[in-house]
Amino acid sequence: MRFAPTEIPGVVEIAAEPRADARGFFARIYCPQEFAAAGLTFTSTQINLSRNDRLHTLRGMHWQDPPYAEAKLVRVTRGAIHDVVIDLRRESPTFRRWIARRLDANSANALFIPEGCAHGFLTLEPDTDVLYQMSRPYMGGQARGLRYDDPGFAISWPALPAVIGEADLAWPSPWRG
Repeated sequence: MRFAPTEIPGVVEIAAEPRADARGFFARIYCPQEFAAAGLTFTSTQINLSRNDRLHTLRGMHWQDPPYAEAKLVRVTRGAIHDVVIDLRRESPTFRRWIARRLDANSANALFIPEGCAHGFLTLEPDTDVLYQMSRPYMGGQARGLRYDDPGFAISWPALPAVIGEADLAWPSPWRG
């Protein structure tokens, strides 16, 4: 695996290094020792799958506050997404900044998202599956979120959402600019 820091401290893009042959490829996509060597302390305790049937399905922007904060390793196993992370850590030099990366099944790349960051995505293909490895089990009632279109962040999405859940539409816009 290759670990590439992003513009937000602690957010790391991880590229698989597939070994290909006539059958396809084989790639390591998670190894605690390799993560530790790259400076990432992360143990996967829960794995979730997000199935998204339609093009331009939007999920986000989500996080959990301490003591239930979660780090995430996000990867696409089918299709492609425009993946967005917002730094909500008040002590961070990149507080309130966001980044976006394309994650897709063909490249097998992933994004590591530390605690204190909001996360969301927009599908770029129909029938997209997103795999989440979480640092701790989900705690019901502790989910937090903000609107994907909060003008205080001015996130540049590649398309308008065609599908978005009622809960995601109900999140507040706390930083309206």
